[in-house]
Amino acid sequence: MTDAIGSTYLERLAARTAVARTVLCLGIDPDPALLPAGFRADLGGVERFVELLLDAALPHVAAVKPNLAFFEAFGADGLAALERLRLRIPSDVPVVVDAKRGDIGSTAARQAVALYDRLGADAITVSPYLGSEAIAPLLDRPERFAYVLCRTSNPGAGELQDLQIVADLESEWPSEPLYVRVARRVSLWSERYGTAGLVVGATAPEEMAVLRSVAPELAFLVPGIGAQGGDLDATLSSGPATAGAAGGRPGGGLLVNISRGVAGAAKAAADPAAAVATAAAGWAARLPVLQSLP
Repeated sequence: MTDAIGSTYLERLAARTAVARTVLCLGIDPDPALLPAGFRADLGGVERFVELLLDAALPHVAAVKPNLAFFEAFGADGLAALERLRLRIPSDVPVVVDAKRGDIGSTAARQAVALYDRLGADAITVSPYLGSEAIAPLLDRPERFAYVLCRTSNPGAGELQDLQIVADLESEWPSEPLYVRVARRVSLWSERYGTAGLVVGATAPEEMAVLRSVAPELAFLVPGIGAQGGDLDATLSSGPATAGAAGGRPGGGLLVNISRGVAGAAKAAADPAAAVATAAAGWAARLPVLQSLP
């Protein structure tokens, strides 16, 4: 399912970005309480709405990012629904499963099997808190990819991510915020595996610029545009990689996630599918591929 275009995730992402002409990533966070009229507030309603969402929006997106928790909440039936929905997505559209995994090595190895092999994720989100040893099984897949949480978009992100870290004399790294140190570490992991990028929120545009200067080669997954009020211009300016395997490719490895901005268009619409398609096309136009295609 993941080998249709190119052998690596970044190659497949670049190919799809070139076709879609956008860096738009469709976020799928289906809250049963927020479904449009005509969709039951249960798993059946969720699955039917996500089917509509995918069918209407897929022509306009570079990737799709389902949030695992919204399906896990329904137990085994919810995971089965997500597996069915995964099969609905064409093989040339990368799927980023937002799982925020990361645990001791043996556990992470089983997470890799669950997310990559069983669910068919092209990429996932992971936490760096346990260090490289913990997420190595999630990185050691040359055809897959892991976006490491770095500077997130939530209001409380700075509580830990802005903590000042002492200088590392051996590496010649200065005293700096934790999120910057995470980026430096992920750059080292990327040198080894070639399968690591960063999650960087659009609600922190100054921090994003710093991270791009520290890690010019890393692909960014950017949440926070739309409902969270992130900076679109700063994201398009600082988001694309300028070096490495992502740099120079269509989109520079950048993905900008939009969830409610697309799905929410169906809420009060007489024709939910048409409203979703229009919203997706609008966001795709606002998130163009700015780099020249090779």
